[in-house]
Amino acid sequence: MREPALKMALSQTYTTHGTQAPLPRLVESICLAVVIAQVVFFVGSLFKGTWLVAPHGGFVDSDFVDVWAAGRLALAGHAALAYDWPTHKLAEDSALGHGFDGYYGWHYPPTFLFVASALALLPYAAAYLVWTFGTFPLYLTAIRAAINDRVGYLLAAAFPPVLANFFVGQNGFLSAALFGGTLILIEQERALLAGVLLGLLTYKPHLGLLFPIALVASGQWRVFITAGIVAALLAAASWLAFGGDAWLAFVGHISQSSQAVFAQGKADWSKLQTAFGLVRSIGGSETLAWMVQAIVALIAVAAIALVWRSRAPFEIKAAALGTAAMLVTPYLYVYDLAVLAVPLAYLLRLGRAQGFLRHEIAAIGVACLLILLVILPFVKVPLGFAAVLIVAALIARRAGAPTFRLMVLQRQRA
Repeated sequence: MREPALKMALSQTYTTHGTQAPLPRLVESICLAVVIAQVVFFVGSLFKGTWLVAPHGGFVDSDFVDVWAAGRLALAGHAALAYDWPTHKLAEDSALGHGFDGYYGWHYPPTFLFVASALALLPYAAAYLVWTFGTFPLYLTAIRAAINDRVGYLLAAAFPPVLANFFVGQNGFLSAALFGGTLILIEQERALLAGVLLGLLTYKPHLGLLFPIALVASGQWRVFITAGIVAALLAAASWLAFGGDAWLAFVGHISQSSQAVFAQGKADWSKLQTAFGLVRSIGGSETLAWMVQAIVALIAVAAIALVWRSRAPFEIKAAALGTAAMLVTPYLYVYDLAVLAVPLAYLLRLGRAQGFLRHEIAAIGVACLLILLVILPFVKVPLGFAAVLIVAALIARRAGAPTFRLMVLQRQRA
């Protein structure tokens, strides 16, 4: 298509024009209502005894207990026992002040024991609040920076995974902050700081699987090397602080955890917001689930290699990487979908700068609604995976829109 035709097509593709298209007032109103509803929900849950403080004494069991219990074991000089399920379970019971059905496993590398140990210095409830309310601003800041507007604070706070992370004390805020912060710093050409954040993200390595491919494809070698050095230094420091036994226990623990999650489904396959989780939750075999997951992962890898080698705008590259990271891993829970706020932020930034595509806002709303439904206890289908696919489709549509073909053409001519 010739350049004049591309320019003419823009008027037929976009519903809004201008250099700073505002979000519809209805969207901001809905987000504000969601934030208020979340606050009311948590206050009500606290008084009802379904969040943090149990009505019968002690604390409500949630994911955070595995972090605090692992930290206590590390402080006592028994870091390796965090990977021993029976011992760790006893530490969890002690942390809550009562026994409970089930078990929250410690699946993180010993590098994350630095955080767990620091939190375990505090009483349980205080540690829970410090952790959630301490990482939440980091998440808000990253999303605001990606959107490049103060409205990002509101949009980030209203994103459904926020509810899941606060309710169970998970680490989605930290993951999203590190993931988004890395991309923001790459765009700002602050390679060393970007590499530091990416190195810190190795506390949850499956979320950063595609970063090496993107960095190599785009020639971001300083980021790549810095991240490797930071990761190595963290590993060495944790070896010195917690002992080599902790690392040996972690490595030996991987197969046990994988067996429990993927083969036995002890954590409920429907909670895995991935292609693997979808296949298993609808009755597919483990072999079929791995085959589908592998196909999705290969497509994601190829897409990132192509997009990051191309002249596509950075917003497209960042959004594609954030979404593909959600697709490539088989291990993803609803609280991890906080990272999906990063690609959504870049999509919204593009919409504000170039105009929103038809039905784009509505599709983002549908994706958010699907994630919200996953949080409901009676939903037993990984709708979060469908939400990620919707975002992926929006990014593909953006990448193929006439305005971006025109931008690429202009860059090639420059």
